Amino acid sequence: MSNDYDKSGENEATQEYKTYGVTPPISVNPPTEKELKYTETLIETLKKFGLFESEEDARKREIVLGKLNTIVKDFVKYVSLKHHLPESVANEAGGKIFTFGSYRLGVHGAGADIDTLCVTPKHIQREDFFEDMYEALKKRPEVTNLTPVTDAYVPVMKFYFSGIPIDLLFAQLQLSSIPDDLDLSNNELLKGIDDRCIRSVNGSRVTDEILRLVPDIPAFRSALRCIKLWAKRRAIYSNVMGFLGGVAWAMLVARVCQLYPRAAASAIVSKFFLIMYQWKWPQPVLLKPIEDGPLQVRVWNPKLYPSDKAHRMPVITPAYPSMCATHNVTMSTQTIMTQEFKRATDIVEYIMVGVKQWPELFAKHDFFQKYRYYLQVIASSNTEERQRKWSGLVESRLRQLVMKLELVENLVLAHPFIDGFSRSTVCLNDEEGLNAAHGIFPKREKEFTEEEKQKLIENNEGRIVYTTIFYIGLQIEPRAAGQTAPRKLDISWPTSEFTKLVKSWDKYDENSMGIVVQYIKSTNLPDEVFEEGEHPKTKVKKRSKSSRNRSVPNGEKPTKKLRSSTSSLDQEKSSNASLINSEGISTSEVQSSLNSSSNGISKHHDYPHSKLHHELNSSNSTPKSISDALSVSYHNSHINNQNSIAFGNATTINKGEIGNNMNSNVKYSNINTKNFHKENMLHDQYYNAAYPYGNPNLPYNRKYPGMVPSGKKGEIKLRLAGQHS
Repeated sequence: MSNDYDKSGENEATQEYKTYGVTPPISVNPPTEKELKYTETLIETLKKFGLFESEEDARKREIVLGKLNTIVKDFVKYVSLKHHLPESVANEAGGKIFTFGSYRLGVHGAGADIDTLCVTPKHIQREDFFEDMYEALKKRPEVTNLTPVTDAYVPVMKFYFSGIPIDLLFAQLQLSSIPDDLDLSNNELLKGIDDRCIRSVNGSRVTDEILRLVPDIPAFRSALRCIKLWAKRRAIYSNVMGFLGGVAWAMLVARVCQLYPRAAASAIVSKFFLIMYQWKWPQPVLLKPIEDGPLQVRVWNPKLYPSDKAHRMPVITPAYPSMCATHNVTMSTQTIMTQEFKRATDIVEYIMVGVKQWPELFAKHDFFQKYRYYLQVIASSNTEERQRKWSGLVESRLRQLVMKLELVENLVLAHPFIDGFSRSTVCLNDEEGLNAAHGIFPKREKEFTEEEKQKLIENNEGRIVYTTIFYIGLQIEPRAAGQTAPRKLDISWPTSEFTKLVKSWDKYDENSMGIVVQYIKSTNLPDEVFEEGEHPKTKVKKRSKSSRNRSVPNGEKPTKKLRSSTSSLDQEKSSNASLINSEGISTSEVQSSLNSSSNGISKHHDYPHSKLHHELNSSNSTPKSISDALSVSYHNSHINNQNSIAFGNATTINKGEIGNNMNSNVKYSNINTKNFHKENMLHDQYYNAAYPYGNPNLPYNRKYPGMVPSGKKGEIKLRLAGQHS
């Protein structure tokens, strides 16, 4: 009996299985007892992280989807009548909601969003959706945080419905009506629709195709839950920021399931990290061969399309027409994901031999402890609704900033954080408003209640500034052996181009929207980016000579020669302003701007420098002091829409030219200010004119914005943003 059992088991293990992917499976062996055991512990861990919703929450989602489907039908009928169609036609026009993404795949957790698609007949236009459907949702008391993102690669309406986050896409089909039993898998439905509609429809088509191509759906779902949790905990779950979104992670897991069709979830997770770490990018990940079709639509083909060839980590959708779901990946984000694959591979190896536990795989990211320098991208506006639209636009363009930063000399990678930090701040005066637009928020003993906020606004005693702050970590190239001189990190061009890009938005309003890009050291990161129990990096202060002498026992002289002493004021400025970091980059060189004029609170021309500007525009004007020079550079940056000023040790201005648009170019030689640190050197009006918003992230006193002493006493080396040495 035992021999027959063994023989049948051997036959079962060696028999041929259906090939689900583009290659035969690597192994068709059934799971071992150990793998089943580790799968059980994995599921228990996922439950502790709250990845399985209750039956009550599941019913609530079904109710929300039912209401949303009714709203869509009413919207289609309303627009049909608006376009003067007969009432009988309007009643039969239909309209339907389809789901896709994690909800359709069955891997959503408590609090997860629902990806939905609104399908309408041919007489409903996209403009109707973002106007009339928007207004219909806005009137519903259950709907909050309604945000249309019209300029995204896949336009979307984001909102909460009864507390459940919804992403609603739009697709217009060339049908006179939309029946309730419509099947989107029919390729003929793609005829005559534009690229945006094809991308929207393909969300649902791809999800259904993934489920069809997976050999073991329960194992796939458990493994995918694990990978999604890991990616979110490690802050690499975001398509818009250049990482991978939900559909891309699902396709990667599905491909591993195809290679191991009988494996348990724990084994799939283990193989997943190893395979992804060793994958030979840009070799594409395919769940099935790419189909050619009769339609005149673009199909992913790197041999034919240069843009497809540029994709760094192509993961190709299985539904026709095949597309790349990872076109947003940049050099930096690919590097970061590869590092995370390696880390996960090492941890899971230990988990599978019982040395480590699953929670160690899901350890929280260390983004805000990882780098010494960060960029803050701050979008601000004066109303909540306007801020949702404006911050959504800025977020969708951040990848462009990352790609430009990757071209900067001495910058290894630019690491975008996947989430923004939003808040509303009550500002009692213009100064508080300007500070809020730059990420400096007033500290009060007691926060205003909603009633107090409303009263302040009604009485014109204050206003609310809405801000969303995004972060990009900067990894600087290590200094070469033997190199001692400071190096330049000029990020003025990327930041200037980025501000131009977002301001080119057709709905941008300079009177109510602001964009600021500025650098910040890790020691100055705000508390809001840290969770309870986390601590930012602390500043390391150098001891003065006197304190070092006091630490020597019995008054003995130290064996190592001490550096010459300086005054306590100079020491503070030296340690903060002229600090050279471990990579050999001067902090003054990192600061490149980064102040934009429009923040919805106060404009730069509100400050008392019009007379000064008029004088500097005259034919024989030359700067009389550092104050004058700063004012010239400020005006020039705004005239040329550079929106950034950089000060530091990059270049001494020597017979340089400032003011390309002025009547007469101002020329001057080295600026020498022996009394630079005296309080009366910069009069307040010149400070406001040169730097109206202030710059809180500069290393020391805000009264002297951006100026850092160079190695030569009394000399300030000044460089305009965008000017190359």
